[in-house]
Amino acid sequence: MNQGPDGGAAYTADAHATAPWPHRLLDVPALRAAGTGPVPFHQFVLKLNSRCNLLCHYCYVYNAADDTWRGRPARVAQPVLERSAARIGEHVRAHGLREIRVELHGGEPLLGGPRTALAQVDAVRTAVRAAAGEDCAVRVSVQTNGTLLTADAVRQLAAAGVRVGVSLDGGRPEHNKRRVDHAGRPAWDAATRGLAHLARSPEAYAGILCTIDLDLDPEDVYDSLMEFRPPALDLLLPHANWAAPPPGKGPATVDGAPYGEWLARVFDRWFDEGHRRTRIRIFTEIIGLLLGFPSRAEAVGLSPVAAVLVETDGAIEQVDSLKAAYAKAPSTGMDVFRNSFDDVLEHPGIVARQLGALALSRDCLTCPVVRVCGGGHYAHRYEKGTGFRNRSIYCTDLALLIRHIARRIEPVLRSGPLLTD
Repeated sequence: MNQGPDGGAAYTADAHATAPWPHRLLDVPALRAAGTGPVPFHQFVLKLNSRCNLLCHYCYVYNAADDTWRGRPARVAQPVLERSAARIGEHVRAHGLREIRVELHGGEPLLGGPRTALAQVDAVRTAVRAAAGEDCAVRVSVQTNGTLLTADAVRQLAAAGVRVGVSLDGGRPEHNKRRVDHAGRPAWDAATRGLAHLARSPEAYAGILCTIDLDLDPEDVYDSLMEFRPPALDLLLPHANWAAPPPGKGPATVDGAPYGEWLARVFDRWFDEGHRRTRIRIFTEIIGLLLGFPSRAEAVGLSPVAAVLVETDGAIEQVDSLKAAYAKAPSTGMDVFRNSFDDVLEHPGIVARQLGALALSRDCLTCPVVRVCGGGHYAHRYEKGTGFRNRSIYCTDLALLIRHIARRIEPVLRSGPLLTD
């Protein structure tokens, strides 16, 4: 067996024993022979730090099934930074890409200040320019908890053309009780100070990412977050699955739709405003899908996922959200020193997320909202013993929300029904 970059065992199907689909049952060579080709990566998530100054209760990196972060370098080293950039440039050249997105993540990516982030941005842009001249645009963002954002950090990131997103679970201290540091102290004051600096630089302000908490009033969460004037708002379903259900859902309540009801209340508040104060991605994605447009997010729709992640040790992985499923669930066994991103495109986990309807369960394929729902987020379909070819743990929530949005926009469009039973 090959060795991974940290000396650990590289990918084999045995590492994914509880997920036979896709890791043992998906026949990638047969798909390729039948003409189902890969979709090049357009989104590259680069880990700058594997540690965080917070320990949020629901964090799927530090408080879920996977703990591989413990064996990784705390900070990305220069050789990994440079090799990641070179591999991105190689991929851009090989596929003639005209635009890519680079997302800088952690842990907390701004531990130690913005210096590492700026170095990674410069390395990627240099590599892409060498590969494609000025023909490929590089859009860069950093996702932070906001606690380390200073006026100077925002200024430096803005000057480098880096947009900044902040994670916050509501606009009041009581909304953020789950967001604490390692001593259990609230992160609210530091996070909102950082967010205030960011809000004064709209050219750098990407928006707010909020994980849904059923214990909070949805309209209050929305209204309070709007006080920070985010240009975009991501309302995220907690990363969960059939083996580890989210709060408020379980074997006895799986047919309930508390998250769908929560989101529907926010939708009504947002949709009924005389003007849109922000863009809420899950809503705009669903509206677009109802109107026949392709999805641009993994949470809904059937569009192929073209995202890949590089860890601080150079390991190439799928997406972090899979860490909520089982230990080493994101693993591919590949790394930037030995493998190209084209190699990773042949990994069963990557292939499965690019198959659209072919990756869905029978239940999904017979559902009238499947072209909009798309089976939900791939990570939310996991069930121990079968893998990822199941309906989402949030199936009923998504169906409720999609039908609700369809009913609300039909009168505005003055058209017939957007969905049929």
